[in-house]
Amino acid sequence: QVQLVESGGGLVQAGGSLRLSCTASGRTFSSFAMGWFRQAPGKEREFVATISAPVVVTYYADYADSVKGRFTISRDNAKNTVSLQMNNLKPEDTAVYYCAADRPSQDRLYSTRQADYDYWGQGTQVTVSS
Repeated sequence: QVQLVESGGGLVQAGGSLRLSCTASGRTFSSFAMGWFRQAPGKEREFVATISAPVVVTYYADYADSVKGRFTISRDNAKNTVSLQMNNLKPEDTAVYYCAADRPSQDRLYSTRQADYDYWGQGTQVTVSS
């Protein structure tokens, strides 16, 4: 069982930055691919970013087109944390942001599909004012 706890959300003006963190329990964190998703009011939850478990020393990441060049996902396996650095925030980034963990799979290094994720955090609110 893995428990995920997000932090770092808040209110920020457009153009500003926030850094979200997700801390995981359990000793198998390093073997999980990790992802960030978000859900805006009245909308379905959507993919934001994902990062693979290490492949030797390399990490692979992917981003939604809407956040490419503005958001960066990273992880610190020694601290069981995954972070999402969000720069140049826009009002349309307003949402509840969720951290998720994907158990190791032989079929993929990471996933952009919610259905592939096994564990979810409770979410943290990000509000961007115009």
